[in-house]
Amino acid sequence: MTELSPTQDRSLEELDRLAQLAEDVIRRARAAGASQAEVAASIDTGLNVNVRLGEVETVEHTRDRGFGLTVYFGKRKGSASTADLNPDSIQATLDQACAIARYTEEDEAAGLADAERMATQFPDLDLWHPWRIDTDGAIALGKQIEDAGRSHAGITNSDGASVQMGEAIAVYANSHGFLGRERGTRHSLSLSLIAGDDEGMQRDYWYDSVRSADDFMSAAALGNKAAQRTLSRMGARSLSTRQCPVMFAPEVARGLIGHFIGAVSGGALYRRASFLLDHAGKQVMPSWLNIVERPFLMRGQGSGAFDAEGVATRDSSLVENGVLARYVLGSYSARKLGLESTGNAGGIHNLIVEGGQDDFAAMLKRMGTGLLVTEVMGQGVSTVTGDYSRGAAGFWVENGQIAYPVEEITIAANLRDMYANIVAVGADVDPRSHILTGSILLEQMTIAGE
Repeated sequence: MTELSPTQDRSLEELDRLAQLAEDVIRRARAAGASQAEVAASIDTGLNVNVRLGEVETVEHTRDRGFGLTVYFGKRKGSASTADLNPDSIQATLDQACAIARYTEEDEAAGLADAERMATQFPDLDLWHPWRIDTDGAIALGKQIEDAGRSHAGITNSDGASVQMGEAIAVYANSHGFLGRERGTRHSLSLSLIAGDDEGMQRDYWYDSVRSADDFMSAAALGNKAAQRTLSRMGARSLSTRQCPVMFAPEVARGLIGHFIGAVSGGALYRRASFLLDHAGKQVMPSWLNIVERPFLMRGQGSGAFDAEGVATRDSSLVENGVLARYVLGSYSARKLGLESTGNAGGIHNLIVEGGQDDFAAMLKRMGTGLLVTEVMGQGVSTVTGDYSRGAAGFWVENGQIAYPVEEITIAANLRDMYANIVAVGADVDPRSHILTGSILLEQMTIAGE
């Protein structure tokens, strides 16, 4: 899967153009009376091909531009944005942002992040790998993936294969004199299949997401994985209501960690809408468990030298020996809380849940008898109270071995108890996300079924 040669790659020229535009607009904002200003500009390009039953369903080429400007007149803030980078549109956006700022109320927490927190080091994190694939090549690859999946006995239909290529370049600049450039690629392959017999039908899928197309699993491997997952769900049944150990497969476990991030993020905290309010420095997970942020992972899905405000990112602990070491803050939420930014405006940069040595099979043995969750449904999670209740599907496990597939059940507990009662984290890490975790085994949850 070939990448573009440097002579074909014009991303650095486009970054220069965006940088010049950003700096020019900031100068104009200051000339218009703004005490501070910041600009975020981006260009995203991509190709998305969908193939179903051997036929092309959709081919989509995208090239999206974005330009956002925020100005501060003292403690009054105005923001405006446009998808058009021509001079008239940019000037109209600037005029609009200034007009908004003049009429808004003052907010003591408003303003740029502190100047001394701006990033000064910009290492190459190996995030830029343009993929030289044309429409015909993407269609052919989609057909290969689907053919591999449909070749399995018992697969009766397909929801289609998808091939996506994506490139993004972005600039963030502010009136502190900070100018940060980023460019990254993200490519994905996916396949969704249907299996059916007289007893019913089941659907499942698999996908791969990478920075470099050279890192993709093969078309055959992806098709086979999607087929095996779909066929393994045949004959699914419900369970009687019970309490038992529950193990979240890695691709579902990262959602549990996502809920945790939401509960310790600034917006929820300053609104007093989190069940982990005032929990910094307190035990929230078992004492053997550590969660660390690593912004500088090579080819990491969430890697970056600075956050959305230009603040330098850094390696740091979020949970240390089970204790919540800090919150997840940008400068605005930090000021509202009387704290300092943690370099997380715009989100987390590669969160690693440090696990043990157990692979997936060993984790099942460790659970013994209980529920393996491979899919969750619904929105029944409250960051305010910690209540967790979601539809689920997966497998019933007996004596460390998968016994049969399970569907049409609900799993319920409180997130506070779930985090406190984590039994083990596996070494079977799913690399397709900026949240890197293996399987997570919980002591028990309530299963509601028949």
